[in-house]
Amino acid sequence: HIESVHEDKKPFKCDICDYSCSLKFVLKKHTESVHENKKPFKCDLCDYSCNQKQYLKRHVASVHENKKPFKCDICDYSFSQKSDLKIHIETVHEKKKLFKCDICDYSFSYKSVLKIHIESVHDNMKSFKCDVCDYSCSQKGDLKKHIESVHEMKKPFKCDICDYSCSRKGHMKTHIESVHEKKKLFKCDICDYSFSYKSVLKIHIESV
Repeated sequence: HIESVHEDKKPFKCDICDYSCSLKFVLKKHTESVHENKKPFKCDLCDYSCNQKQYLKRHVASVHENKKPFKCDICDYSFSQKSDLKIHIETVHEKKKLFKCDICDYSFSYKSVLKIHIESVHDNMKSFKCDVCDYSCSQKGDLKKHIESVHEMKKPFKCDICDYSCSRKGHMKTHIESVHEKKKLFKCDICDYSFSYKSVLKIHIESV
């Protein structure tokens, strides 16, 4: 406990990726779930699967039963895990992005998201392909959302102010901030222009 938690010693290293941990059986589970894709615990309500029973229990409680006892004191977000609340406060409210890309100037709050960024943007790994159109992506969840929003026209998030609707909660938040609250959080370092979307700022910088 002292070595792994307080001294942060992680002697067991993965031969395939840069993952390391303090316990041998944890490394075994990592290899099985991440690299061998062994996920024997399947959800009866959706297509989620995982490698540990406790993860499935947590998934059912948070996603299907909507049990999220850990509430943020700053905003209205709530979480099923205390660790998720801690990460939320650090990344959203304290703006901490500790994981930086070595290739470009992007930085991320999660190591896993940095990995996805490198694979999809720099390595161009997009193994999940849509059967209906030529869309492809690096994450199974993104493909599922694409099919639901584009081909099935599922847009459950509706704006209370106008008739705009979308498939993701984050998109609705951005819509309200940029369209109705006129917030432009992404500022250009070269000139005094500011934008509502990071992607538009990127296009602006490339064109200038």
